[in-house]
Amino acid sequence: MDVFVNNAGIDVVSPFLDIDEAQLTKAFTINVNGVVFGTQAAAEQFMKQKSKGKIINACSIAGHESYEMLGTYSATKHAVKSFTHSSAKELAANNIRVNAYCPGVAGTAMWDRIDEEMVKYYDNMEPGDAFKQFTEGILVGRPQEPEDVANLVSFLASDESDYITGQAIVTDGGIVFR
Repeated sequence: MDVFVNNAGIDVVSPFLDIDEAQLTKAFTINVNGVVFGTQAAAEQFMKQKSKGKIINACSIAGHESYEMLGTYSATKHAVKSFTHSSAKELAANNIRVNAYCPGVAGTAMWDRIDEEMVKYYDNMEPGDAFKQFTEGILVGRPQEPEDVANLVSFLASDESDYITGQAIVTDGGIVFR
């Protein structure tokens, strides 16, 4: 094994006052526990192989900035960013690089669902309004395409990124600045 990508995750859309234990447990189990245990398994394999390794975690702009109606999701992605940082510090001596990619807003099924959920909670929203609201200020002038994310992940998996570790790199066309 040369590269391990922790890419499993779910979104959660709800008002803060509606967050319940079941929602938190499910979201943290998938989005956070999956990253922690996946990173551990990959690191153990790289050390067993005595080879360099790349671990790439799926994060989000929601790991840098918290959004209304996405409190639970944002919290899980903040945790992913934190575990990326701490594991990178501990695994660097074993020639293992740990980074995260943080996508922005893309016209995908996930955003269709977020948009649909937000319409339920805001009387003044029509279908498509949330997506429009989140994308209208993107500096490069368009929503993200899956290839934008794939290009970053490919770079992080390559030898050209050997000197990069502990980073949660935003690929959002200019929404969040960190």
